[in-house]
Formats: sequence, C-alpha cells, structure tokens
Amino acid sequence: MKKIALFGATGSIGTSTLDVVSRYPSEYEVFALTAHSRVEMLADLCVKHHPKIVLITDPAKEGALRQALADRHLTNIEVWSGEAKMAELAALPEVDITVLAIVGAAGLTPTFAAAKAGKRLLLANKESVVCGGALLMQSIKENGAELLPVDSEHNAIFQCLSGANAKDRSEARLILTASGGPFRRRMDLTNVTPEEACAHPNWSMGRKISVDSATLMNKGLEVIEASWLFGFGPDQIDVVVHPQSLIHSMVQYADGSIIAQLGSPDMRTPIAYSLGWPNRLDGHAERVDFTKFANVSFEAPDLKRFPQLAYAYETLRSKDAASIVLNAANEIAVEAFLNRQIGFLDIAKTCRTMLDRMVRPLPTSLEDVLELDREARILTLEELAR
Repeated sequence: MKKIALFGATGSIGTSTLDVVSRYPSEYEVFALTAHSRVEMLADLCVKHHPKIVLITDPAKEGALRQALADRHLTNIEVWSGEAKMAELAALPEVDITVLAIVGAAGLTPTFAAAKAGKRLLLANKESVVCGGALLMQSIKENGAELLPVDSEHNAIFQCLSGANAKDRSEARLILTASGGPFRRRMDLTNVTPEEACAHPNWSMGRKISVDSATLMNKGLEVIEASWLFGFGPDQIDVVVHPQSLIHSMVQYADGSIIAQLGSPDMRTPIAYSLGWPNRLDGHAERVDFTKFANVSFEAPDLKRFPQLAYAYETLRSKDAASIVLNAANEIAVEAFLNRQIGFLDIAKTCRTMLDRMVRPLPTSLEDVLELDREARILTLEELAR
C-alpha cells in the first residue's frame, strides 16, 4: 500500500488523480490532501478519501476548514495551514508518492522538499522545473528521488524515450505538440476576454493554465521543462501545432524514425502511467476511435501572434536566470488579465519588458531562486502600475 500526498487536490489534475487512485484501493492510500482556499470542496474530498492530514495553504481559511470537517463528522483528520507547511508535508517519512498539481511557482518549495527526501515525485507543476532547472535535477539525482512527469507532453516524451540508449538519445529530437488553443485561427486578439481565453477547445484546465495555452506560453514553459527533464538543448526541441490533440508528443531518432504517444485528451492517462510505472495502470480514459478522425493535421506555430513561445527558447539560450523572470512576469500578467486590469496582448508585452529589464545570473540555491522570483514579481507589479 503506497501512501500519497496530493498537492492541489481541488484542481483539475488533482481531481483526476483522485479518480485514478480511487480505482485501486488495495494499492494506494490517500495520506494527505492540500488546497489553497476551496474549503468546501476540500472537505467533500475528505469525506470520500479519508486522508490522515489536510492542509489549507491560506491560513485565514483554517477555521472554516475545521468547521467544514466537523460538519461532516470528520474530527480525526489532522488540519495544517500555511504555505510554509507544504515542504514539511512533502518530506514526511510516511509519504511514498508526492503528487505536485499546484499551479505556479508556489510549487517550488514542496517540489524541492520531496526531491531532497528521495520521494517518487509525480510532477504536474512545470514552473518548478522552469525555475529550479539544474538545481532541481541535481537534487533528484543526489537524493535518489524519482521524477515522473505528469504533463501529457512530457509524459509522452518519457514513454517515447523508453529503451533508447545514450547515443540514440543524443542524436534525437523532441517534438512537442500543441493544440493551438482557442485563438489558432483568430487574427485580431486585441479585444480577447478572459472567458474567451479560458475556453480551451480540447482540454479541461484551470484558468491560469488555460490562458497560458491561449498565449502559447504553456508550450514555452514545456519547452524549457523538456530541456531540463530530458537533457536536450533548445535546438533539439521542436513545437508543432496539432489541433486534434490525438498525438501528445513525439521523438524523432537519427534514422528518421518517429515514435509518438497517442491517446484521448484525458489527464487520467499520464497520471495512471506515472503512478504505476514501470507497470501500466488503466486510467479509464476513453479509448481512441481512429475512424472518427477524418483529418489529422499539423502546422507551425505563429510566433508573431504568440511571441511568448519564442521568449521561452530565448531564455534557454541565454544561460542566465531569464526563465525565472519570464515565469514570474507571466504569472503576474495573467492574473492581471483575468482580473480585467490589462488586455490579452499586454501579457506578452509585459513579459518582453521584464526580460529586457531584468538580467540576472543563474541562482546557486533554492533560496536564490525564491528571492529572484519575488523580485521579479514586485518589479512586474510596478511595471503594470505604470
């Protein structure tokens, strides 16, 4: 029986993870659940999954959570609160598997804590790799941790590289697929609303990730993440728009052969694969019916309309801390857009301004990463205020 600590239980990846876990009650136990502020939903999940510990990262909601649990007669669950407790929870010796489904740089601290504790780490928080980079990969190696990517694209690459020897990997190319988001065919993006940006055509995701998909920033973050996860340089990673979201990513080897991972656009598939690896679990996603695909198409991404993808490649080539700046600026700008404080096109403009304004050396510790992230957020807020 493997004990799981799930960070971000109330989000789309969190609920998909719980759906998969609930189908294997003799193999997995939900030991801990966390959420930021969704008290009632978190309490409802406790009714079904009976964790030993529940953590609400917004300390102002601790009292409400305790009351919600009491209302459901769940008085034997230990309640924690505050972001500072996430690292402690991720490293608990009782935990076998840490699932990081938190959005944004908030996932950095628990991700590093799980790596240092030598956990099996199911990572759906791409920002931890984008910001942590070499420091995170070094910690995973030194502490004997296992990092299994949950993002559909990186999980697909992980599967496509399986069994490849060192020489084959060194000569291969990674091909990340992108749906193109809701604005693939829309030329004028001046008056885009948050509702339009969040209406993803294929995937069910949170608001922040949906906006990132609409700007192609999500794919930019994935390019950076793929570089660190698999040891490929930016010139070995391609992005291709594939609107049907049937192929989740591919690897092209030196002989021209391409291995692709295909499946329905359902996060339960990569979650189940990561939970069960090296064995395969059935995530109960809908099976692909190829007769329903009259066309499977590919096209190049439009870097003029969606420049943030180009910015991601730029940060990889810069050999400094630009990826941390880009991620922080984007998070602040997306939040401002969702709050209707700036326009859709201002997200990319803000990121460009901050990349030009902030040039910093690579951090040498997690504390340096967190400090640079904090500085970039403050300066981005100042920029938006102007």
